[in-house]
Amino acid sequence: MMTTPRPDAAATLRDAGLRVTRPRVAVLDELWQRPHTDAEAISAAVRTRLGKVSKQAIYDVLYALNGAGIVRRIEPAGSPALFELHRGDNHHHLVCRGCRAVIDVECSVGQAPCLDPAQTHGFAVDEAEVVFWGLCPACSAAATPAPITPGVTDPTPPACPK
Repeated sequence: MMTTPRPDAAATLRDAGLRVTRPRVAVLDELWQRPHTDAEAISAAVRTRLGKVSKQAIYDVLYALNGAGIVRRIEPAGSPALFELHRGDNHHHLVCRGCRAVIDVECSVGQAPCLDPAQTHGFAVDEAEVVFWGLCPACSAAATPAPITPGVTDPTPPACPK
């Protein structure tokens, strides 16, 4: 995971013209600690931290933060929407087909948009969102047939990181 400095949540919210509220600060803190998190997990973590906060309130916070450009929403196929702090660096993602782990990777080549479409159809392209799919090392090892060892009939594959 690429490291980002811990944001001053209150200053970030004020700079974006948003009110500073405990749920907004808690969501930002959760996303700094655990990027690529879905709304359900964020909601559970915020409730643990603050007590009673409705799921709808968390969805409203995520919507406001995304709209203000503070949070980035990514949607790998077959997964719920995931959220991360928006760093403005046009980075991309690796997604494991096995455990669904999501890892940040630097922009493919050069400055944004990193990749150019064959045809723009008149669009002024300024960003490319790329998702690389594959198996993480643990899932790859688990998918690889284990060598036959005399006396061992059911080798246990390595644990997946998630």
